[in-house]
Amino acid sequence: MSSEHTDESREAFPTDAPAVVTCGLPYANGDLHIGHLRTYVGGDVYSRALESLGQRTAFVCGSDMHGTPIAVQAIEEDIDPEAFALEWHEQYEETFPKFDVDFDNYGHTHDDANRELTYEIVERLEEEGYVYEKDIKVAWDPVDEQPLPDRYVEGTCPYCGAHARGDECDEGCGRHLEPGEIEDPVSTISGNPAEYRDRTHKFFRVSELADYLDGFLDRLEGTSNARNQPRQWLEDGLQDWCITRDLDWGFDYPGEEDLVLYVWVDAPIEYVASTKQYTDRVGADEYDWEEAWREDGDIVHVIGRDIIQHHTIFWPAMLHVAGFQEPRAVMASGFMTLDGKGFSTSRDRAVWAREYLDEGFHPDLLRYYLATNGGFQQDVDFSWEKFRDRVNNELVGTVGNFVYRSLLFAHRNFEGTPEAEVSEEVEARIGEAIDDFRAGVNDYSVREVGTATVELARFGNEYIQREEPWNLLGEDDEAAAQVIRDCVQIAKAVAVLFEPVAPGTSEELWGQLNEDGSVHDVTTDAALAAPPRDIGAPDELYEKIEDERVEELNEKLESRVAEAAAAADDGAGTETDDAEPDDGGDVTDLPPVSEDRIGFEEFQELDLRVGEIVDAVGIEGADELVKLTVDIGVEERQIVAGLKQLHDVESLPGTRVVIVANLEKAELFGVESNGMVLAAGEDADLLTTHGDAPLGTKVR
Repeated sequence: MSSEHTDESREAFPTDAPAVVTCGLPYANGDLHIGHLRTYVGGDVYSRALESLGQRTAFVCGSDMHGTPIAVQAIEEDIDPEAFALEWHEQYEETFPKFDVDFDNYGHTHDDANRELTYEIVERLEEEGYVYEKDIKVAWDPVDEQPLPDRYVEGTCPYCGAHARGDECDEGCGRHLEPGEIEDPVSTISGNPAEYRDRTHKFFRVSELADYLDGFLDRLEGTSNARNQPRQWLEDGLQDWCITRDLDWGFDYPGEEDLVLYVWVDAPIEYVASTKQYTDRVGADEYDWEEAWREDGDIVHVIGRDIIQHHTIFWPAMLHVAGFQEPRAVMASGFMTLDGKGFSTSRDRAVWAREYLDEGFHPDLLRYYLATNGGFQQDVDFSWEKFRDRVNNELVGTVGNFVYRSLLFAHRNFEGTPEAEVSEEVEARIGEAIDDFRAGVNDYSVREVGTATVELARFGNEYIQREEPWNLLGEDDEAAAQVIRDCVQIAKAVAVLFEPVAPGTSEELWGQLNEDGSVHDVTTDAALAAPPRDIGAPDELYEKIEDERVEELNEKLESRVAEAAAAADDGAGTETDDAEPDDGGDVTDLPPVSEDRIGFEEFQELDLRVGEIVDAVGIEGADELVKLTVDIGVEERQIVAGLKQLHDVESLPGTRVVIVANLEKAELFGVESNGMVLAAGEDADLLTTHGDAPLGTKVR
C-alpha cells in the first residue's frame, strides 16, 4: 500500500515542492451563473497568489462529463450523452477565460488520460484488497422494467426525513446516500413508484481506513468547515462506499459489462489527469505531474461546501491506497444567494455569466466582489446594489482614486517618477502589505489576499492627503518629490499585489507605469523594486456604476423572473433546482444554519456590550451609512452602520443596542468605525435587551 504521507508539520508557502490547485469539476449540463463562478474565481485568485509568492503551481480543472444528471438530461433532450456534455464543456472552455480564470489545463472526465488513470487506480484498489462484491437493494421501475440508479429516483432521506435525491439529501441534512438507502422511491423518468430488487455491486472498504482518515483530518489544512465537518462522519462510523452504478453512460467497471463506475470515482481522478496533460504540453522540466501527485506535492482543492465529504473522505482514501499524495488543504466555499433568496435556474432567477459580460462590466469588478465579500466559507448574497457599493466605494473610491491621482500628479509635475529613494515609512508599509498577502495565502483566505491591497491603497490615500504635496510645490520641491516618489512606489505595489484578484486592471496599471514585461510574471518582490523614471499620463482604472444603471439591471432581472415563473406555472410547474420558495416570510427562505462550530473560549473572545445610541447622522454620499455615537458606559464610541434606508435616522437616538466592542477599527466612506451594531435580517432589526441592563454590561 502507499506510503503514509504523515508529515505533521507543513512548511509555509512558498515551498520547494510543486503545488496543484484544483476546483470542483462543473457538471457539463447547464449555463454558468455567478454563484458557480465564486469557486472558480476563488481558485484562480489562490493559484495566482501562490505564483506571486514564487510557488511552482499548476491550476487545473475539467468538466464532469459523467453521472446520472447528464444521462437524465440527455434522455430528456433525445441526444447522445457524450455529445450533450461536450457541447457544455466547450462552452465552459470559452467562458472561464472571459473572467480571467486561467487554468493551466482544462480537460474533461471522458478523455483517455482520465480513463487510463481511473483504471490504474481502481485496479490498485482491487490489488490491495479494498474492493468487494455485495448484493444490495436498488430501485427498480417495475412498469418500465429498468434499474433506477441514484438520480433516477427521489424520495425521503432515511436520516432526517427530508425530500432527497437518490444519491444525496440535497434539501435536508446534506448527507451522501448509498444506493438503496432512500425511502419511498419514485422514478424521476416515469413518475412510477419504484421497488427494490437485488443487484450485485462493487464496494470500496472505506470503513477500514478510519484510522488513516482520522490522522489525515488532523493534518488537513484549509477552511474550518472542510476540516471539521468530516469529523461527524468519522464519529458516526464510516460506511463502505458503493463504487458502481446500473447506468449506460460512464466508464465501464474493468471486466464488467453491465456496471459503470460511480461518477465520484473518476471525477476527482480528473485532477490528476488534467495535471498530467499539463506536463505533457509543457514538459516535465517545467512542471512534473508525478512529482506533485506521487511524491511530495502541495495539493489544494477549492470546492463548494456541498462536496466536502467526497474530498475529505472518499478521495483521500482512494489516493492513500493507490499510492498518491494526499491533499494538503481543502477550501470549501459557502453558498451564494441573490437578493437574499436562492438561485433558481428554472425560473431564470440568476445573474448568468454571459449576462454579466453582455452588460459590459469588467471581469475584475465581479472577481473582486466574489473574492472579498466575506470569508470564503461564508454564504454571500449578491445584489446589484451591493455590487455597485463595493465597486464605487472600494475599487473606484479607494484603489482607483489613489492610483490615478498619484500618477497624474507625478506626470504633470515631475514628468514621471521623481528621482528620490522611497521613504522608510512607505517601504515598511509595503512590506507589511506583502506580509498580509502572504498570510492570506497561508490562511487559505482569498479575502485577505484581496484586502491587503485595498488597505495599502487606503494608506496611500491617507498619506498623500496628509502630506499635501500640492502645497509643497514651489516651497519645498524636494519634499513634494519625496511624497510622489513614495506614491508611485505604492501604485506599483498595488499592481503587483492586486494581480491575483484583478489581473486585467493590474496589467493596465503595469503598462501605465511603463514597466517591462507583464505583471502576471512577477513575484511580490517586484512591489519594492524601483519603478521606471518615465511614466505617461494615466487613465482611470475603474468606472463608477450609476444608480440608474442598477435600477435598469433590477428591472431586467425582475422581468425575466416573472416571465419564467409564468411559463413554469403554465406547465407541470415544480422546482427541481436550487431555488428557494418566493414567500418572503417562509422559514425556507432563510439561509441554512452554519455547520461550522466554534468553541466556548472562542465565543468568549467576543466582547458584546449593551449600548445606547446618543446621536445619529447620515453620511453624505453614502446611500445606506449612518454615523452613530453609542454610549457603552465606560466611553462613547463612533460606529458606522448601514441603517439609513431601513430606519428613521432622527429617531435612532435613545435606542438600546448591542455592539461588538472589540472589532478592529475600519474606515467607511472616510469615517472611522470603532465597533459594530448587531442587527437581524435584511430589515436590520436592531438587537436590544429585554430588561434595563446598565450601559456597558457584557452580553454572555
